[in-house]
Amino acid sequence: MLTRLNALPRDARDTLFLLLVIGWVILPQIANLPWWASALAGGVLLWRGWIAVAGHPLPSSWWVLVLLAVTLAGTYATHRTLLGRDAGVTLIVALLALKTLELRARRDAFVIFFLGFFTMLTNFFFSQSLATAAAMLLALLGLLTALVNAHMPVGRPPLAQAARTAAWMALMGAPIMAVLFMLFPRFAPLWGIPSDAMSGRSGLSASMQVGNIASLALDETIAMRVRFEGAVPPQNDLYFRGPVLSTFDGREWRPLQPRLGSRFAPVIPGNAQLQVLGSPVRYEVTMEPNNRPWIIVLDAAAKRPEVPGFEAAMTSELQWVANRPVTDLLRYRVESHPDFRHGPRTSAAAVLPQYTELPDGFNPRTLALAAEIRGDPKLAGAGSAALVQAALNRLRTGNYYYTLDPGVYGAHTADEFWFDRKEGFCEHIASAFAVLMRAMDIPARVVTGYQGGERNPVDGFWVVRQSDAHAWTEVWLSGQGWVRVDPTSAVAPGRTGAFERLQPPRGAIATAIGAVTPNLAAHLRSAWEALNNGWNQWVLNYTQSRQLDLLKNLGFESPSWEDLTLVLLGLLIFVALCGAAWTLWERRQHDPWLRLLARTRKRLREAGLELPPAAPPRRIATLVTGRFGDQAQALADWLLKLEMLRYAPAPGASLAALQREFKHLPWPS
Repeated sequence: MLTRLNALPRDARDTLFLLLVIGWVILPQIANLPWWASALAGGVLLWRGWIAVAGHPLPSSWWVLVLLAVTLAGTYATHRTLLGRDAGVTLIVALLALKTLELRARRDAFVIFFLGFFTMLTNFFFSQSLATAAAMLLALLGLLTALVNAHMPVGRPPLAQAARTAAWMALMGAPIMAVLFMLFPRFAPLWGIPSDAMSGRSGLSASMQVGNIASLALDETIAMRVRFEGAVPPQNDLYFRGPVLSTFDGREWRPLQPRLGSRFAPVIPGNAQLQVLGSPVRYEVTMEPNNRPWIIVLDAAAKRPEVPGFEAAMTSELQWVANRPVTDLLRYRVESHPDFRHGPRTSAAAVLPQYTELPDGFNPRTLALAAEIRGDPKLAGAGSAALVQAALNRLRTGNYYYTLDPGVYGAHTADEFWFDRKEGFCEHIASAFAVLMRAMDIPARVVTGYQGGERNPVDGFWVVRQSDAHAWTEVWLSGQGWVRVDPTSAVAPGRTGAFERLQPPRGAIATAIGAVTPNLAAHLRSAWEALNNGWNQWVLNYTQSRQLDLLKNLGFESPSWEDLTLVLLGLLIFVALCGAAWTLWERRQHDPWLRLLARTRKRLREAGLELPPAAPPRRIATLVTGRFGDQAQALADWLLKLEMLRYAPAPGASLAALQREFKHLPWPS
C-alpha cells in the first residue's frame, strides 16, 4: 500500500493527504450534521480521491452548481433557515467538501486550507471536551502540514519534512496562544447548546411522564462534579435537588407554576419557610451545560449560591433557579444544610390544597387502597406519619421491584404499579406513592434531582452522572412541614446507598478488560475523568472572573475588561520590542567578514559592475581590474587581503584594519 502511494505523482499524493485531513476535521461533526450532509461530504471526498488516484479530469462546474443547489435546498428543508449555528455548520461542511472538486491550483488549495481551519473551529460549537480538543489539535497539525507542503512547490519533498516544520510552527505559536488565552477579554458566549430531549435515557427533565417509556437506558455521561470542603455526607444522604413537580394530570407531573418565563421574576427566598439546623456542608459544583435554568444544590441551601454571571433565586418549593439557561460549563460554590425543615408547620388545608389534587377518572384501585389503609382499625386515629409508614411497609413487603425495563404502562399508572406490575424505576415508584398519599389527603409532591454519585479516587472529586438522576417524594406532616420520603429506598435500598447501584451494560472492550483485570477498567475510567476534570477546571472554566482575579493578583484594585485589554496590549508591545532587540542582536552576530564582503559588492553594483552571486574576493578583484583598469588597483589589492584574512591570515592581520581601509578606498565611478 505504501509503495503504491509513493508511486503516485506528487499532486495525487498531496491531494489524498489533504482529503484525509479534511475527513478528519469533518468526522466529529457527523453526530451534529443531518444524515444527508454527512453522506454528501463523504461521497464527494471519496469521489475526489478516486479522481486523484485515477488521474481523471475534474468534473465540470455544472456538477458543482447542482450539488450546491442540493446543499442549499437540503439545509433549508432541514433547519428552516440558512442562518444560525446548525444551518451554518451544515453549509460550511458541505462547501468545504464541494470546494475539493475545484482543486486545480495552489490558490484553490489555500481556499480549502482556510475553510478547513474555520470548519475545525466549528467543532467547538458543539463540544469543548478534552477529546475534541485533542482531535482538533491533530487536525491543526495536519492542515499546517498541508499548508507548508503547498509552499514547497519544487521536487517531491517528503510529507514528514513538512510535518516537522508545521510542528515547529505550532510550538513557536503556543506561547502567544497561551497569553491570548489568559488575557484576551472573555464575553458572553455567542452560541448556546441545543435543547436535548432526555426521553428514554436517565437524566433530569422539566416534567415527568409516567409509564410512556418501556425501558430506561442508563446514561453514564457526567452531570456535575462536586468538591466538598471537609467531611462528605453519607452517600445515602446526598440528595441534589432539581425540579419540583406538583401538578398531576393522570399521566404527567409538571411544576406547580412556570419557574421562568420570558422575563426572570425572582422568588423571595422566605416563601420556602426554610429553617436550617446543624453545621453546613460547603462544596463547589462544576455543572455540565444542560440548557436549563436549574442550579442543582444539595438539600437544602439557605444562602444564595455563588454563581458567577447568573442571578439565582429560590422558589417556594426550595428549588434554586437562574435567570437564564446554563449553556456552558458552570462552576459555583454552595453552602447546604442536610438537616433542615421547610414549609408551613400548621394549617395545611388552607395553604396546600393544590398538593392533594388528583384528576378525576384515574387510578380507582389506588383510591380504594387509600380508603382501605385509612380504614384499618390498627391505624384508627393515627396521624399522617403512621399512614406514610403503612404505605412504605407495603412497598417493603409486597414483592415490589426496581427495574429499568418495566414496559409501557396504561392510563392508570398508579393502579398498575400497586396491583399489577409491581415493578418500575424511580419515577413509577415516586409517582404511585405520591398519588396514594394524595388519595389519603396527605399533601405530596414529586421532587427530581440526583442521588448519590461516586468519588473519583484520582482527583477526589465526587462525580454525579445522569444515571444518578432520581425521583423521590415529599409529604407534608403537621408540625414538621415538608418531609422527604424516598419510596424507592423501601423497594431497593441499594439504589440510594453505596452498594448494589445499577450499572449500564459494558461494551465488548470494557468487558474483556474486566475479565482479565477486574479493577483496570474502573481505574482507567477514573484517570480519564480526572484528566477531563482538570481540563474543565483549568481551561473551560477559565472565566472572566478568573481573569479579573489574575489582575487583582497583579495589583489592580478593581479590574475590568478594559484593564485586561490594556495589559494585553502592553504585553504585546513588550514582546514586539523584545523581538526587535533580538533581531538587532542576531544581525550583529552574523559573520562580520561576510557583511564586509556584502558591503563591497553593493558599492561595486552601484558603480555599475554586476558580479556573479558566488564570486569570491579574488574573482571580484579580477573583474574589478578588468573593468576599471589601474585606477581600481588599490581596491583589488584590498580584496586580495580580505580573502587572505579568511583563508590564510598573516600575523597581525585583522578585520578591523580592513574595515578602516574600506572607508578610505578610492571607489570607481
